[in-house]
Amino acid sequence: MPKDFKDIFRDAAELSEHDRATLAGLLIESLESEPDAEVEAVWAAEIERRVAELDAGTVRTIPWEDVRQRLLDRLNAR
Repeated sequence: MPKDFKDIFRDAAELSEHDRATLAGLLIESLESEPDAEVEAVWAAEIERRVAELDAGTVRTIPWEDVRQRLLDRLNAR
């Protein structure tokens, strides 16, 4: 007989942080349908464009710490 999802959650909660993150990723992947080839092609082109901009030095990157702080500041201002 299959386990109840609450029992599965309790078992999963005992896993290490890394294993819980891996399990979460696998569960999310299990919900995803087959990728749309057209969408994948558009994303591939966008990635190529962004990498080219980085390589050419035409865009300015922002460190994650700065982005995170800006987001937290915006959330706290609400």
